[in-house]
Amino acid sequence: MILTLLGFAFAFGLLASRLGLPPMVGFLAAGFAFNQVGLETPPEINFIADLGITLLLFTIGLKLNLKSLAAPRIWAGTMVQMVFTAGFFTLVLLLGQKLYPIEGLALTGFGTGLIAFGLAFSSTVFVVKLLEDRGDIGTLYGQLAIGLLIMQDLVAVVYLAFSEAQYPSLWALSLLALPFVRLFLHKLLNFVGHGELLILTGLALATIVGYSYFHAIGIKGDLGALVLGALLANHPKSSELAQSLYGLKEVMLVGFFLSIGLQGLPNSDITLVALVLCLLLPLKTAIYFGVFALSRLPLRINALASLSLSNFSEFGLILCALAARQGLIPIDWLIVFALALSLSFVLSAVTNAKSEALYQRFKFLAKRFDFENKALRDQRKTLLEADILVVGMGRVGAGAYDALTTTFSHQVIGLDHNPSRVDEHEELGRRVLVADASDTDLWANLRKSKRLQMIILAMPNHHNNIAAAEQVRALHFESLLVAVAKFPEEVEELAALGVTSFNMYSEAGLGLARHALTELQLREP
Repeated sequence: MILTLLGFAFAFGLLASRLGLPPMVGFLAAGFAFNQVGLETPPEINFIADLGITLLLFTIGLKLNLKSLAAPRIWAGTMVQMVFTAGFFTLVLLLGQKLYPIEGLALTGFGTGLIAFGLAFSSTVFVVKLLEDRGDIGTLYGQLAIGLLIMQDLVAVVYLAFSEAQYPSLWALSLLALPFVRLFLHKLLNFVGHGELLILTGLALATIVGYSYFHAIGIKGDLGALVLGALLANHPKSSELAQSLYGLKEVMLVGFFLSIGLQGLPNSDITLVALVLCLLLPLKTAIYFGVFALSRLPLRINALASLSLSNFSEFGLILCALAARQGLIPIDWLIVFALALSLSFVLSAVTNAKSEALYQRFKFLAKRFDFENKALRDQRKTLLEADILVVGMGRVGAGAYDALTTTFSHQVIGLDHNPSRVDEHEELGRRVLVADASDTDLWANLRKSKRLQMIILAMPNHHNNIAAAEQVRALHFESLLVAVAKFPEEVEELAALGVTSFNMYSEAGLGLARHALTELQLREP
């Protein structure tokens, strides 16, 4: 039966992809379709889904900046957002029951509060998957969204502990030794090398040391996977470890999206309630925006972070299942939440795919909340001094930057969306600024430059390079545009935009041959 379900996932995922939607939308539809035809849910799907979530949170930890969680805009913002959002949905549910009572969905006052509490959360799994697909995990808005989601997860852990009367055991005090465990884990990563042993090490750390140990001492296992990942975040191999687990994690997460659609079949009343809840998502997004605006961050960061969080959370399903088991809410609310969750994912996937366009179209409505700081204004002035711009300062971009600065006398400036990476480059003496290549305001400002001769797009995500190239072409830059590519179809796609491309795989061999010939000539007498 599991093979049949995977067949559904493949068919619907492929269809969604051909329609220009994220494959995860197809996986959600596959779960409902599988349920609709009356097939039996395979028990293995829950294990696959749990493993996917565990690996996802572990890889989040590998990229996590723990200092950012201590910022007041994260922990205080989370508390304010949850209070206002839960209060809003409480009023909506009370009003809905008054105006349109449904017998199978009747709630007590306490049950209403529980449902509203569950609706206040956003999905960690979905949002991180969305950010990963777009290459925006390290951006300022991505880190802001992830920080808030992690704080929400901590609130969920506390709630589940009290609601099930399952408090951490005395063995939880052993977590105080984590700083010492970190030293051992770093040495372990140095010892295992690369390849399949590195993958197995990551899998064991996430599931056995992280999930299983935390679960055994009475703490949510997923939180353990996140903590273990965070302990390794500063290790030189953390990026390689995250990349090695990427394929396995993506396959396992298919199980998570399938499992949502397998919760049950909705009737007309359940469908109506789920649709109404989803229609209220813009107001939930507005609450996020209002909370972020209190931090006085630039408008674009606030807008994109709020839009990415415009969905419901899988925690609501857990809460509904627990509350229904305790007799606090009718069982049909579990199906309501499953359908609302699925629809919110679809809506969020579609809107976030056009987030930059939506921001540009409606930013005039929120201009009063655009808190540009002096650093941002200085950055825009600095960019106008560039003769050559390197966008994406990973290994390829940094290599290009160094080669250009040592060969030419031109003013070279690097851009990267990851603040931590920018700090590392600045320590090495490189002139690098924090910027997001998808930011249309960035390119509009650069259009004023009279000096810019060349733009190199060296981002690892091909989608990001294409998006940046499209913006450059739309603004009619006269600068030479060069981008990296990995596959022939990527070279063709860049060529269609008039972009000169560097095929990393084919041309790396040419570079190796030249280097070898140079060494050979040096040896000749």
